Amino acid sequence: MTFSALLLSDHMANLADRRAAADPHGPAVSDDDTELDNQEFLRRVLQASEYLRVHGARPGDVVALQLPNGVDFVVLLFAAWRIGCTVTPVNPALLPDETQYQLTDSGAVLLVDLHGEARFEGATTIAATAMVSADGGRLDEPVTDHEAMALLIYTSGTTGRPKGVILTHANLIAMASMGAEGLRASRTDRSLLILPLFHVNGIVVSVLVPLLVGGSTAIGGRFDPATFFDLVDRVRPTYFSGVPTIFALLAQLPEECEPDASSIRFAACGAAPAPAGLLEAFERRFGFPVLEGYGLSEGTCASTINPADGTRKPGTVGLPLPGQRIKIVDADGSEVGQGVTGQVAISGANIMLGYLGRPEETRAALVDGWLMTGDLGHLDSDGYLTIDGRVKDMIIRGGENIYPREIEDVLATHPSTVNVAVVGQPDQMWGEVVTAFVTVNTGDVPTSVEADLHAWCAERLTPYKRPVSIAVLSELPLNAMGKIDKLALRSTAERPPAPPRST
Repeated sequence: MTFSALLLSDHMANLADRRAAADPHGPAVSDDDTELDNQEFLRRVLQASEYLRVHGARPGDVVALQLPNGVDFVVLLFAAWRIGCTVTPVNPALLPDETQYQLTDSGAVLLVDLHGEARFEGATTIAATAMVSADGGRLDEPVTDHEAMALLIYTSGTTGRPKGVILTHANLIAMASMGAEGLRASRTDRSLLILPLFHVNGIVVSVLVPLLVGGSTAIGGRFDPATFFDLVDRVRPTYFSGVPTIFALLAQLPEECEPDASSIRFAACGAAPAPAGLLEAFERRFGFPVLEGYGLSEGTCASTINPADGTRKPGTVGLPLPGQRIKIVDADGSEVGQGVTGQVAISGANIMLGYLGRPEETRAALVDGWLMTGDLGHLDSDGYLTIDGRVKDMIIRGGENIYPREIEDVLATHPSTVNVAVVGQPDQMWGEVVTAFVTVNTGDVPTSVEADLHAWCAERLTPYKRPVSIAVLSELPLNAMGKIDKLALRSTAERPPAPPRST
């Protein structure tokens, strides 16, 4: 068996088996504490499969993984797939109410966290740390239904609550194959995972792509710019994937920092637009190309990339990946010409099945086989895509998608709040941060209310979703239709603060 035979026609549920049969002692996955070859990877997957079965997981069930980046997450991911379960990754930083929402909405029967101590309605919590003492499992036939749900990735939606993006095994195989071809990945590649595994980018680009083609994955844990290149020197990756904030932080390292990055043939950058000039300056300093791309969870991760071995156009997000098509449409859904800005639409075998339990939103997003992204962009004469903005009000902070409605709903429940609007505020480090504007009950002291609202958000929102500023206004601006004029509020948020008055 050759690793090229693994592409397209096979299944993630038996990938560990195929790798162990093809190259038992080849490297598979590692973190700071554990290094597994293909044979040991399969053994651990079998053990974890039995652990999930013993605790009630059955084909078709949803298993939630709320774990930090590490080998255990990857093992459990493949273990759940092997027995026919769907995985929903849960951000470990979520507050209990936010976790409960995802468990309830997904219908998860099991939640795997580090120590099995959390308690939630509807799902049994088990500990990842207990897998080491579990029975070894049995080498039975994996469940290989290509149309079955593989992942439920939660992303913010128009209701203000995250919604579950349904990705099938066919989606994953297609996306990993497209990514492997677009990145020219091979069995000699070793990815360095620094993005969170609760994001589809971390799962697909840094785990599935290299494992599918016979390569390996090194899991780096929490990103730290001060130690990043020490990690590179230790694991010698051939590529890594990051968001613009990561490249901005690395670019700020002291000039005397001259790392040996010779093992890296490229880095990929996505999740948010990169500031002009950042990636070019990064490449000049560190000596390897950064390939900017574009994609969504609804497209199983990536849809365009600046070529690994072709022309890269700064300011664009590149060309469609193999097997995908991009078109730009106007408000009526009609395709527009080159250079004309409209909504970006995508088609391909990587496009999601739909949103879990949300048929109307699914119909709005999937039109005649095309995913309506909600992003604005244009194509040049060579087919390179430039992202011009967003139809949606999504705020992207360091690669994290934040929908204003969720924060607005939290602020609106404070007893002093009369009206509220949340917008993105430009930020040099994070790209965008959350800022809020509120009106309050007559008689409330604005400065006191601002402090109360910040405390209110701290109790109810994950840190990255919390507003960095909350301005109390006498009234919110309205447009001609009587709706809150968020464009005016964005202009206010973008305005630099006035200089202090002289005394």
